[in-house]
Amino acid sequence: MTFPRFTELVESLPATVPFVGPETQERARGRPFDARLGANESVFGPSPRAVAAMQEAAAEAWKYGDSTSHDLRHALAAHHGITPEHVIVGEGIDGLLGYLVRMLVAPGDAVVTSAGAYPTFNYHVAGYGGALHKVAYRNDREDPEALAARAAEVDAKLLYLSNPDNPMGTWHGPETILALLDALPGGCLLVLDEAYVDFAPAGTAPAIDPDDPRVIRMRTFSKGYGLAGARVGYALAAPALIAAFEKIRNHFGMTRMAQAGALAALRDQDWLAHVIAETAAGRDGIARIARENGLSTLPSATNFVAVDCGRDGAFARRVLEGLVARGVFVRMPGVAPLDRCIRVTAGRAQDLAHLARALPEALAAAEEAPAEG
Repeated sequence: MTFPRFTELVESLPATVPFVGPETQERARGRPFDARLGANESVFGPSPRAVAAMQEAAAEAWKYGDSTSHDLRHALAAHHGITPEHVIVGEGIDGLLGYLVRMLVAPGDAVVTSAGAYPTFNYHVAGYGGALHKVAYRNDREDPEALAARAAEVDAKLLYLSNPDNPMGTWHGPETILALLDALPGGCLLVLDEAYVDFAPAGTAPAIDPDDPRVIRMRTFSKGYGLAGARVGYALAAPALIAAFEKIRNHFGMTRMAQAGALAALRDQDWLAHVIAETAAGRDGIARIARENGLSTLPSATNFVAVDCGRDGAFARRVLEGLVARGVFVRMPGVAPLDRCIRVTAGRAQDLAHLARALPEALAAAEEAPAEG
């Protein structure tokens, strides 16, 4: 009998995925969630113009999408005041991260990230055999100085930093990011994930020369623009790096509907402003509910809030499980001491009403559960 001859690398990897999706959890529960507040999607939805554009494009779904995402790339370039040669469009930030790691990381190559930061990036690095080196958070924020120092120690090819941060929602000012760029060791590329920057205070994103070869900036339509299901991300970098994506990317990975929706969303900045305002109100609502239950929250520059459960990770997980059992989907960081928190996406009034109902019950159940160990 013949079996697939997997590579040694694939044979060595665990059969895991970075996240268990809410649909998988709903199937296990046998019923849908009352409030979907765990995946940092925008429950406020995409621009109606984006929906209309995708509906119109669906009539031509028999055609492949434009392999160059020409119109979207040019619109993004104009939006950012750069040239189209500085822009690559791909299947969400996740897809672009996979391409980037494929281009730069060979088996054994060193990559630096923060312990507890975005696990999908780690998933790609492991999938290509890279050696991950992790640095602890400091004061609930990623530690740029320690990251740069570790990158120098291990001769890292990539250094990953999200700003604002996921899973804590914290952020660094532009001067800190620029200082990190200057502290990078030679030959190390900063992967600056700015998925949540639309929600951050004005000026959070630093002014970086678009031709600077030391950095690639990741952006997305999944958060503020409300198009997580369309899978549209883009990256901004020096033209030589952008051109290298052409060697290995899936040239027909972007559907016509996704391209049309993203283009229409980009053109509707009034809707983005509306979503940002609704998100801020949702963050305030989460903080209020937390306070009413004797909990504190971390300041957030994202579309979610880290709620500090005041104990250790085991207690926070019991709270999370209690919320899930009561129909409220949330997630939590996976590394101590970050895992003392649960992460709750900003929602509408009806979503937060479910949170307000379920949280005191989940906390009471967590208190009553026997201690582990």
